[in-house]
Amino acid sequence: MTTSREPGGQPGGATYRNPVLNADWSDPDVVRVGDDFYLTASSFGRVPGLPLLHSRNLVDWTLVGHALDRLEPEERFAAPRHDCGVWAPSIRHHDDRFWIFWGDPDQGIFQVNAPGIRGPWTRPHLVKEGRGLIDPCPLWDDETGEAYLVHAWARSRSGVKNRLTGHRMHPDGTSLLDEGKLIVDADRIPGWFTLEGPKLYRHDGWFWILAPAGGVETGWQGAFRSRDFFGPYEERIVLEQKDTDVNGPHQGGWVRTPSGEDWFLHFQQRGAYGRVVHLQPMRWDQDGWPVLGDEGAPVTEHRRPGLPAQPPAAPATDDDFPGGRFGRQWQWTANPRDGWATQHSADGLRLTCVRTADAHDLRKLPNVLTQRLPGLPSAVEVDLRLDSEEPGARAGLAVLGDAFSWIGLQRGADGTVHLVHRFAQGVAERERDAAHPRLAPHGRARLRIEAGAGARCRFLADTGDGLRPSGPVFAATPWRWVGALLGLFALAPDGQSPAGAATFTRFRITAL
Repeated sequence: MTTSREPGGQPGGATYRNPVLNADWSDPDVVRVGDDFYLTASSFGRVPGLPLLHSRNLVDWTLVGHALDRLEPEERFAAPRHDCGVWAPSIRHHDDRFWIFWGDPDQGIFQVNAPGIRGPWTRPHLVKEGRGLIDPCPLWDDETGEAYLVHAWARSRSGVKNRLTGHRMHPDGTSLLDEGKLIVDADRIPGWFTLEGPKLYRHDGWFWILAPAGGVETGWQGAFRSRDFFGPYEERIVLEQKDTDVNGPHQGGWVRTPSGEDWFLHFQQRGAYGRVVHLQPMRWDQDGWPVLGDEGAPVTEHRRPGLPAQPPAAPATDDDFPGGRFGRQWQWTANPRDGWATQHSADGLRLTCVRTADAHDLRKLPNVLTQRLPGLPSAVEVDLRLDSEEPGARAGLAVLGDAFSWIGLQRGADGTVHLVHRFAQGVAERERDAAHPRLAPHGRARLRIEAGAGARCRFLADTGDGLRPSGPVFAATPWRWVGALLGLFALAPDGQSPAGAATFTRFRITAL
């Protein structure tokens, strides 16, 4: 595996540029432990979930693992549920342990914890059961020994939104000590709607809730404070688009460096690219309120945090699949089953051609191995060999969202292998050809997707006679809350006997 460089800053320079994470790291939250910063993000229905990123300078981040091996209950996530699962986690460090709380909108509020960022992490524990409970955040008050939890509501499940509920929590983080109280009702605040994503802090004698409102596309970041956890709270807008091109600066976390500098990490919704992460400077005004960015407007370029230098870094994308293993950047679209990926002595990802009745629709398949679509124009390449002799077996490289398109190889009824390119619109129930199939005489191909501005994707392939374009340009689309994904897959028509495998080698993403 290698690490690709994202535009988080000027290596060795005095400034950085936003976004610092230019891909779909949705709903970020951050915590500092000693000299290290850790970030987690929503993972929805993908497995493993709860990504864990590390940095020493708040600009350069690497992916070091995941806190959630499988989604529970297992049977609920045996098939893709792309917009469900893990929503808006909060990460904290207390009592020498890391804690992550998140809301599953269909089940309730969960937590996991671990002695170190690399685990071992506990199995998910249900702290509060109920539909529509989302975006939880705990607080352990070092001054009083009390513990609290705040959460928001999803109208799609509960019929309620635009309000925050607060609880006293058992200090061990396993249960709540009361029925909860409405502590912020944004219906009573003129102009506010869709209040969500609260992050809870104690500072300067106040309880602080940093929470966005107004919707992810066009909203703003708010701050609330009260002398008592249960209120009343006063509010202020502390970050909004103003005359910048950063729409809906939204939902994130505050962190303080060892020297006392304050910074805020949040997301910006960018269509098919998902929710990219920005870093904003933060200070406190004379009235004790936080001021984010440049007097409340997002910054594009800014002085780097006053932290030790760190080599340029970004979450890994490339993969040689040593021994058949894939890197941390990959996630399945549902809980995986044994045998989907086979380890072996050479390099290359060997995916079993899983038999399925849903071969016509990648959106329904749990055995698609995915990673995030880069937020900058990029070329994605992988080499593929179709080893299966099964008629109808196929494998390929996909751009997956509400609509999808893929290019790859398929075994015909006569035993020949063809290069195929297919797509499906968001409203379509099955895929159809995006180009005429052409013979791939050696059963191999180099596949390439050139994702240009606006996530407009051009598909190409080399079956032995050089790279040739295939079909029209495809505009990638997001899911409801999730950016478009890159995917590798192998499948075969429904049946009983084993259907062979496909081997992927040398996966690369390069800037265009």
